[in-house]
Amino acid sequence: MPIKNRFAEMHAEITGWRHDFHRHPEILYEVHRTAARVAELLREFGCDEVVEGIGRTGVVGVINGKSVASGRAIGLRADMDALPIHEITGVEYASTTPGAMHACGHDGHTSMLLGAAKYLCETRNFNGKAVVVFQPAEEGGAGGKAMVDDGMMDRFGIQEIYGMHNAPGLPTGQFAIREGGFLASSDEFDIIVTGKGGHAAAPHQAVDTTLVAAQILLSLQTLVSRNVDPIKRVVLTIGTFVTDSVASNVIAHKVKMQGTVRTLDAEYRAYAETRVREITQGTATALGATAEVIWTPGYPVTVNTPDETAYAAEVARQIAGSVNDNADPIMPSEDFSYMLQARPGAFIFLGNGDTAQCHHPAYNFDDEAIPAGSSWYSGMIEARMPA
Repeated sequence: MPIKNRFAEMHAEITGWRHDFHRHPEILYEVHRTAARVAELLREFGCDEVVEGIGRTGVVGVINGKSVASGRAIGLRADMDALPIHEITGVEYASTTPGAMHACGHDGHTSMLLGAAKYLCETRNFNGKAVVVFQPAEEGGAGGKAMVDDGMMDRFGIQEIYGMHNAPGLPTGQFAIREGGFLASSDEFDIIVTGKGGHAAAPHQAVDTTLVAAQILLSLQTLVSRNVDPIKRVVLTIGTFVTDSVASNVIAHKVKMQGTVRTLDAEYRAYAETRVREITQGTATALGATAEVIWTPGYPVTVNTPDETAYAAEVARQIAGSVNDNADPIMPSEDFSYMLQARPGAFIFLGNGDTAQCHHPAYNFDDEAIPAGSSWYSGMIEARMPA
């Protein structure tokens, strides 16, 4: 199952779709133009069923194989949304929407899955149903969860589901995957420290919340260095630190910090919340202040199931000649995790070459990866539901 010749023939067409999506990026659930174009193309291809509005603005297409007697249904997922970033690539098809760009390659994912859908409609060389899933709001909006909560898995009878993401730094057209936790969970928290404002010349008459908050910030790092098994992976980051002071000679009354915790272990995900609360409130109390912790759960760990990881790796190996099937896990998060909580499946990386990293304003998807990506998507259907 090498790269399919049909995708070499379709390369220019798929690239054209990608460039069109790139020119017109849309954020979170507001992917109305993108979703409408996806649905239009799926109908042109001859999908047996096309349903819009799953998970608010998601699109699902169903392609019947030569037979559906097996009762099998395999899902393939791509994300459609862009990011609120100003593009600096300089390409002729650059974003025409100020402050928005496809800085994570979702335009490429969507186009590769559309290419696979067209090929599967043409050939139907499988026994079962291919369910192509186009998801909104991966970038912080939990669109994957929205589609699952909308009953997608049961409605379309999906038994396994597979997803793909491009990977800058991995050679174009190569694949990487691993069994188990592959991408981290990501939870957010706000910490509001309240003390007693005052004059910088009389700190003894105040409770210096800036000092208290700074001590909390430093103490929280002991969660990683002293509370977590050194072999495990946990990352805690404070991203903002804002006081209500407006002058250098004013001791702030309140300080607000915001941060994230990422981990590859569900047990440490729960433990991190407990320790953040304990460390924050204990430190504040010891220094005469009070502190409130507001915890916002984010995406869970993306966990590839064993058998499905092996299936995905084998299809990738046949396309690329080899595959890194023991890739290092990484600490970004991915809401395909919700789909993997609902059904067995796997998430794989496709090399994007020596490009800017995802979420960088100079990032661009490598169109040369398209044949490999479309071959893998369609190859999963043919391999898991052979005719």
